[in-house]
Amino acid sequence: MTALAGTGALTRLALRRDRIMLPVWIYLIVIMAASTVSSTKGLYPDVASRAQLASNTNSTPALVALYGRVYDPTSLGAVSMLKLNVLGAIAAAALSIVLVVRHTRADEESGRQELVGATAVGRRAPLTSALTVMLSTNLTLAVLCALGLTIAGLPVAGSAAAGLAWGGVGVVFGAIAAVVAQLTAHARTATGYSFAALGAFYLIRALGDASGSGGPRWLSWLSPIGWGQQFRPYAGNRWWVLLIMVAFAGVTTVVAYSLVSRRDLGAGILPDREGPARAAPGLRGAVSLWWRLQRGSVLGWTIAFVVLGAALGGIASNVGNMVGSQQAHDFITKLGGEKGITDAFLATDMVFASIFAAAFGVQAIGRLRAEETGQRAEPVLATAVSRWRWAAGPVLIALLGGAVMLLLTGLTSGAVYAMQSGDGAQLGRLAGAALVQIPAAWVVVGVVVLGYGLVPRFTSLGWAVLVVFLLIGEMGPLLRLPQWAMNLSPFAHTPKLPGTTWSATPLLWMLAIAAALVGAGLWAFRRRDLTS
Repeated sequence: MTALAGTGALTRLALRRDRIMLPVWIYLIVIMAASTVSSTKGLYPDVASRAQLASNTNSTPALVALYGRVYDPTSLGAVSMLKLNVLGAIAAAALSIVLVVRHTRADEESGRQELVGATAVGRRAPLTSALTVMLSTNLTLAVLCALGLTIAGLPVAGSAAAGLAWGGVGVVFGAIAAVVAQLTAHARTATGYSFAALGAFYLIRALGDASGSGGPRWLSWLSPIGWGQQFRPYAGNRWWVLLIMVAFAGVTTVVAYSLVSRRDLGAGILPDREGPARAAPGLRGAVSLWWRLQRGSVLGWTIAFVVLGAALGGIASNVGNMVGSQQAHDFITKLGGEKGITDAFLATDMVFASIFAAAFGVQAIGRLRAEETGQRAEPVLATAVSRWRWAAGPVLIALLGGAVMLLLTGLTSGAVYAMQSGDGAQLGRLAGAALVQIPAAWVVVGVVVLGYGLVPRFTSLGWAVLVVFLLIGEMGPLLRLPQWAMNLSPFAHTPKLPGTTWSATPLLWMLAIAAALVGAGLWAFRRRDLTS
């Protein structure tokens, strides 16, 4: 038996397990790309309007740090890729990290790989299978994104470069995740460290891009996300950058394979740190235990929300100058001038902040299912801890954590915008705009809690529910869905603040629905068997 024996069977098994997740991820990324191009055509139909957008973008450090630079102000494709360069790369990287950790470290931690390894499966087959699935997924993503951008009306060569850029970034971070999965002993730790690397590389890229002509712009070349941008789709199409990605991914993969043979099954290269013999006074309850388990995730999400708020505040004062077409000016006039378009921009991004808060909640509730299937819930529930108290920890973290993160987003964006505009009232306006987003995020959390309480395996469908709500909000008007269908999304009932009049009635209804869903989910959890 060779070290790669059974790779084909494991690959087919992995694809069978991911038969729903992979098409959904790829579909969303392709639709995001195509819809962005369509909207850019309408707002910037001529060279003059695109040149003005590029000039204002490249002269705004906050925008450059967030999205990167526009390298060809006359190209519709280059302007369309302003956001897509970064968003597509991050989406591909996140998908690759999830795939590699899921089929390597997570399978080891659950005991699934030990069971499979007892058959005719080689030592390196699981890693090879995970990398094969990851590589084929990114190749598929690159091809379909290139086709989607081409169908949307962009040149074929630039579309191919954009697809390769995203797929290349995905492959690089998949290789990084493969190394991290060998270093750590737990899937949660491997995922956390991999996403921390993604965040660090994004920050390095942002610092490099936002630097002045005499600053350290070379930092962008130290980041895989920066490599993706340096493909410069529709603005030169630098194909040779792919060689950098292939070389880095190749070396990193070799390191991952060398680490596989140096560790025991179920263990990591880095030893687990032993905890104290006695728990600290603050770690003697179920809720405090959950806080200890999720505090790293909460901290990471909080930092991301603060950075998002600062970026939104920095961009807000330049929104009116970024639109130069006659169609866009007519749109601004209908909204009430530049102040109107700025408020509309902030209101739209606050909705997206609410969606991110809901995503945090889905992840937090997902820990309930992970602890239960990992058989770590039974020892706790065998003590004097009731099911209510045990399940209350993730629910409180999901609800209160999401609310605090939204508030921090509003306060940070308001503070930055107030400093730039000289209007101190913006702090309160944007804090209020963030707070009204809380009930919609809580409804999503309530749906996930109900799914966990009724049928635990439906917990992961919380991501599908969130995606459906997002698609209804983004694609509903484009697809001309009936109003009742668009009203199914809780985000459709959130007041569009700042800048409009609003009523508290929809918020109260959503709070009541969220409370009912959470209560029903916890009640159902009390009445069912564990792991059933």
